[in-house]
Amino acid sequence: MTFTLLIAPFNLLSQEPMDTTRVNNLEEVVVTATKNSVSRNNVAYSLSVVNQEKIEQSSESALLPVLSESVPGLFVTERGITGFGVAAGSAGQVSIRGIGGSPSTQVLVLVNGNPQFMGLMGHPLPDSYVASDAQRVEVIRGPASTLYGSNAMGGVINIITKNQKREGFSLNSRLTAGSYNTFKYMANGGYRKDRFSIFASFNHDRTNGHRDSSDFTISNGYLQTGFKLSQRINLNADISLARFNALDPGPDNGIAGNRIEITRGMGAISIDNNLKNTSGSVRFFYNFGIHDISDGFHSDDNNYGWITYQTFRPFKGNTITLGFDGKTYGGKAMQESSIIGDTTVLEVAGYIFVQQGFGERISLNGGFRLEHHSVYGAEPVPSVGASWRPFVSTTVKASISKGFRSPTIRELYLFPPANENLKPERVVSSEIGILQKLFQNKLELELTAYKAEGTNLIKTLVNSGKPLNVNTGSFSNMGVEFSGKWHIIPTLSFTGNYSYIDMKTPVIATPEFQASSSLFCRIGMFDISLTSQNIINLYIQTTPVLNRESYMLLNSRIAYRLSGMVNVFMKFENILNEKYYINYGYPMPGFLVFGGINLNL
Repeated sequence: MTFTLLIAPFNLLSQEPMDTTRVNNLEEVVVTATKNSVSRNNVAYSLSVVNQEKIEQSSESALLPVLSESVPGLFVTERGITGFGVAAGSAGQVSIRGIGGSPSTQVLVLVNGNPQFMGLMGHPLPDSYVASDAQRVEVIRGPASTLYGSNAMGGVINIITKNQKREGFSLNSRLTAGSYNTFKYMANGGYRKDRFSIFASFNHDRTNGHRDSSDFTISNGYLQTGFKLSQRINLNADISLARFNALDPGPDNGIAGNRIEITRGMGAISIDNNLKNTSGSVRFFYNFGIHDISDGFHSDDNNYGWITYQTFRPFKGNTITLGFDGKTYGGKAMQESSIIGDTTVLEVAGYIFVQQGFGERISLNGGFRLEHHSVYGAEPVPSVGASWRPFVSTTVKASISKGFRSPTIRELYLFPPANENLKPERVVSSEIGILQKLFQNKLELELTAYKAEGTNLIKTLVNSGKPLNVNTGSFSNMGVEFSGKWHIIPTLSFTGNYSYIDMKTPVIATPEFQASSSLFCRIGMFDISLTSQNIINLYIQTTPVLNRESYMLLNSRIAYRLSGMVNVFMKFENILNEKYYINYGYPMPGFLVFGGINLNL
């Protein structure tokens, strides 16, 4: 079983722990599962929330590794101390319940509800997602295409960014240094005055890496502003820019691969309303990227569009959400001076999502989306679900949902296997789960069972002596997931999660058994955490032979609070010096040590 360490909630400006009993009695409110603020108990989807305390106490700069430890059924590949890279030898592949693809085109990543992926290749860029920018992350563990369309076939990761909440100024910074000449710098801060707020952050990481030719550098910047036009209407805008440089060290006993230089950026503007019996949003987003690889490949890609939705509450217990969204994505790819692709595609969709509550105990919902793609035409996407609270502390959930993934421009038009006659991949998933709270809500447990069956998967086969992308693959995955949080006393807490998956067809980057646990303890001025991650039968290669990896990682973090504003810490990773692989042919680092200082004003 894998153990994930969770830090008990505390106020960063005070040395006194918060009243966890009071905190845990509050019902958790989420937005990703309905696009409307709703109690998690009324959500039929399986949904995990990774909060700010967990993210900040990890002292990680990249966000996705934190999710890999915290969300059952979710796994992220890594290849070194920091940095995922792209192209051959890259990591950062995200899999949820065995669905993710290589690269991760079957899991949709959002930033504040806006889709994030490379316009040509169709996959997210993991190095662009920074832990210091995240207020919380909500993860739907299963298809959510009714609300979010293409790429939400396996699930959704919605990164909800920070904003300046309190009046006046705030400033936070962190410096980390450690093994293999690794340095990480972070600073963020904000200002709020009356109706106006602004928040900004900057990160810079660099490392020599634990192998020859595995150096990595990255700089990220983020800016968010908000203005309250009235008591019920807000204007928000944000922008981010990331630039990174990485070298593929190549497989062990091999030669180093290519060097990559990448610039990724995104921007969005939204007008959000929260009126008497209705609420919603109108927003526009834009993502772009410039990729240069030392083998002569160059690409300029973009992904832009609009999202508009409005939730109506016509009578007690009822909500109706109507939405319309669209996006255009594509770009230009070149090899040396030859153009190998220059195209864009368009997707537009409309949807309706209805939820009806019957008293405080029963909630039913259903949705339907009709998506139109400029290449393959229309795709209908239904979903239904229900939640039932037989007791105040018990919630039972069930849902059936369809997910799909549009073929990427790479699969349609680029490189020899391309086939412009491809259709979308599809999955139908059914699940049932139970949430239980005990001991005055100090102990929270969740158990989920699911089955997902996929069809029309895009595979590369040899046709008339030439490779060709065709819709011929299928899969059938079923499994169970368990997670728990236990606030034993205000200064001692434990979290854990476990997942098991049975796959008829093995999928790379998916472990058969995965477990994580965390133990946090506060003793005087010391905060001590111990985490473990157990991975059994991780598929790292499926052809020409099946290759699986099992390992256990033990990590620890010790922090000392010099004052309410300053603390110093030490991190110890892979304490047992485990020898293991996550990407085939790429050995992971052994024992690592990091130290640093945090400043919060």
